[in-house]
Amino acid sequence: MKIPEDVLHAVGPDAVWSDDHEGLSGDVWQVGSSYVKRSGVDEYDRLLWLGKHFEVPEIRAFAEDWLVLADVGAPSLASADPVLAGTVMGTVLRSLHALPVASCPYDATIPVVLERARHNVEAGLVDPDDFDDDNLGVTPEELLRRLVATAPPSEDLVVAHGDFCPPNVLLRPDGSTVLIDVARLGVSDRHRDIALAHRELGEEAVAAFDRAYGLTPRPEMLAWYRLLDEFF
Repeated sequence: MKIPEDVLHAVGPDAVWSDDHEGLSGDVWQVGSSYVKRSGVDEYDRLLWLGKHFEVPEIRAFAEDWLVLADVGAPSLASADPVLAGTVMGTVLRSLHALPVASCPYDATIPVVLERARHNVEAGLVDPDDFDDDNLGVTPEELLRRLVATAPPSEDLVVAHGDFCPPNVLLRPDGSTVLIDVARLGVSDRHRDIALAHRELGEEAVAAFDRAYGLTPRPEMLAWYRLLDEFF
């Protein structure tokens, strides 16, 4: 594995590389006071854009598809009290979804995400062993046909995080928050984020989330966006 010189320079020559970390997935290493990710330009661009509106990790280097981010030094909501986690997530998401849609250059509307889902299936990137329990035993091709056949006819568009779950929201002791793992950020229906938050939070936390967010979600939209997430 050839690591770009800019990345090595950013983390230092004596840094110890570890994949033992909280709240991140994929090709990610904790290296000293940094995280190194093989995430490509998608996340880099979105961090630059979102950083104008919300706190995100500091970018220490970007070379080829390697991204070096400063360790924020705050735990994620995955380890927080459930009601606190639900309340913070609902509050943060309400603010994110209030951003002007016209200001966001990233398209994650239904036609775009369906095409990405199709590409991932054709490229063999969808692992049926990772499906939710109610989809186990179904092939990616069969699930894709179901996804296309049940696609919503309209969208309530917002600036969506795209992977909005407790590990991707960091909470500082002073109550401020940091958003991470933003490679899927884009203009999408608000239920894309709500569906993943509901899936990851327990019943008590979901109630707190809905109160803080201020909207009763539509069950059929939650189901469709959970289905969509199987392909990413």
